[in-house]
Amino acid sequence: MSIRAFATVLEPVLGLPYIRRTRRNHGLEHATIHVLSDQKRPVLLSGRSDAEGFVLFGEATTEQVEHAAHAALGRLRNGEHQLAVHPNCGTGFLTSAALVCLTALLGSVGVRRGARDYVERLPLVMMLSVGALIIAQPLGLSLQAHITTLGDPGDLEITSIRRLEMRLPFSRHALTVHRVTTTAG
Repeated sequence: MSIRAFATVLEPVLGLPYIRRTRRNHGLEHATIHVLSDQKRPVLLSGRSDAEGFVLFGEATTEQVEHAAHAALGRLRNGEHQLAVHPNCGTGFLTSAALVCLTALLGSVGVRRGARDYVERLPLVMMLSVGALIIAQPLGLSLQAHITTLGDPGDLEITSIRRLEMRLPFSRHALTVHRVTTTAG
């Protein structure tokens, strides 16, 4: 079964208002990061989305985030739905981790109890893990495109963008955080 077909089966859940808004905000978060990354001086960011909007962590000015978020929303509305998928999304990382863990378990099936048996099995586990990583990248992108993000923003609107500073433990530096709040009808 393809990811697209699986998403069709999941549509009753994926279409629930809370989940749909979270997926739309996740897509807008990615699109905003794409726009910020395309600047003359790209910025390094990470983000987290929920049904009320998203948070960006990293060094960007509020003006940069405001411009990028509104530009991203406009571009998504104009059909650039591919902006909702980002290669550095946690969905891809989680897909990679899950597949590598599963292949490591699979490669360990039948191993007796001694460390020597595990060491002898190591080449097989490594080969399976590399195969899992090769499969994980396109699979993670497909999971994003069909399940965890939504490239169509629908009636999503940006209502506010706030800058916050978070003190990091064991550091003299603060982390810049922007909260982008959205609403939908």
